[in-house]
Amino acid sequence: MLGGMQDWEMRVSGLIDHAARAHPTREIVTHWADGTQSRTNWHDLRCDALRMVQALRRLDIYPEDRVATLAMNHARHLASWFGITGAGCVLHTINPRLFDDQLDYIVNHARDRVLIYDVAFHPIVERMRHRWPTIEHYICFDDPHHAVTFADWIAVEDGDALWNPGDERGPCMLCYTSGTTGDPKGVLYSHRSNVLHTLSMLQPACLAIEPRSCVLPIVPMFHANNWGLPWACAATGAKMVYSQVADAAVLCDLISAEKVTHVGGVPTVWFSMFEHMEGTGRPMPTFEMALSGGSAVPASVVERLMRGGIRVVQAWGMTETSPIATVTYEPPEWDAMTFDEQVACKSRQGRAVYGSEVRAVSLFDPFSEAPRDGDTPGALQVRGAWTVKRYFEAEEDTVGSDRWFDTGDVAAISAEGVVRLTDRTKDLIKSGGEWISSVDLENAAVAHPDVLEAAAIAVAHPRWDERPLLVVVRRPGGAVSVEALLVFLADRVARWWLPDAIEFVEALPHTGTGKISKKDLRLQFRDYRLPE
Repeated sequence: MLGGMQDWEMRVSGLIDHAARAHPTREIVTHWADGTQSRTNWHDLRCDALRMVQALRRLDIYPEDRVATLAMNHARHLASWFGITGAGCVLHTINPRLFDDQLDYIVNHARDRVLIYDVAFHPIVERMRHRWPTIEHYICFDDPHHAVTFADWIAVEDGDALWNPGDERGPCMLCYTSGTTGDPKGVLYSHRSNVLHTLSMLQPACLAIEPRSCVLPIVPMFHANNWGLPWACAATGAKMVYSQVADAAVLCDLISAEKVTHVGGVPTVWFSMFEHMEGTGRPMPTFEMALSGGSAVPASVVERLMRGGIRVVQAWGMTETSPIATVTYEPPEWDAMTFDEQVACKSRQGRAVYGSEVRAVSLFDPFSEAPRDGDTPGALQVRGAWTVKRYFEAEEDTVGSDRWFDTGDVAAISAEGVVRLTDRTKDLIKSGGEWISSVDLENAAVAHPDVLEAAAIAVAHPRWDERPLLVVVRRPGGAVSVEALLVFLADRVARWWLPDAIEFVEALPHTGTGKISKKDLRLQFRDYRLPE
């Protein structure tokens, strides 16, 4: 016997339909690279997306064909998200910060047929065009001198079209991992997985996005589903503010002028914002929620944001989890906690949201679960309604029959299910048979007022196998010495965790998504010898 309720396919086109119907005049604001601004709304954005459906059909682009974007954050890019998926095609967002060989690989692996790009990336397009034989059509978002422009391309259409019908389990969006080990891997989201992920994000205990919200996603749209923020804002008709540039002064101005409530960015965003405020004497702009992810957020950053009256929501996830799997929502005892306890709570990665499950398995026995005591580290695994089952074009599932996906992260999980990341499995430092968490050591270092960034890597040692080397970037004007930093760390980490050496550098290498690249750092210090 079946239930008596209507079948209603969960497709992302339904999100923009709702936004245009229930919140038609709610704005989407774009701050362009040249300093100008433009404004549209959910009604007009839906019209542009429907025109794009017609334009794609005119090019003989069919459902499940891949249509790529090479672009930063702006309203035209947002319209393309709904136009491509609304046509039944697969949206493939490309990270322009990847190396040429990676760009070559992912476009050809995806077999993209159309590329829509920002003029800022025209040099990439010209350089790679001969290596992308599957791309038949090039369309520029914003410059008539280099190609057909997006606006001209869709302007000839009248928008009298219907979204492509299809199964909710059909493909919707393709995001590739950064390829830190081997070739990048494609994660093919479904309409269903994206809608379920969206519904989870709207919970007050998660991101609390609602019609009164004004959301500024600083995280790039090519990164991990843009954290699902475009879908979530459409589902609630929230106002969106996009900036093509990530300059701290511009972002602070936008937050104030547009009355932004939610800001989403990786930890480096907060570092640059703090640096801007310190250099100018400017106070913290007023907003309600700081959504942070991408890498662990140091307690010092959490504390500074919270002292500014901002609710901090640290989310953990990855491209393979769409990306949010856990968030630091406030526990029932929140109001009884001291401020320091609240900061400690928000400095962890939180608990799984409904629709996602996490566990940690022993680092020594992968067939047994690590104790849920909050201290014992284990290999973090996840499963759920929006977690990858099989990589795009892979011959086999990447998960077993129990559906657990191995994330590559190391975490300790408490009895209450609170996740605390301690490292990546390949970044752990094993000294004398004991594990040292590079993340905890780095977080302790950046708590020093003169430290801007820090990274800990393992260096070979004849007696202890490996010992930590701490690589540090001083804040402008900072003068902390090796000796002073060691004294500072001695009160914050176990004595045997103290680095055997500290090296000060002008800058740390970062990946295309803004994370510190430990792979490049290990390569840079591959011949390093610890002092006797």
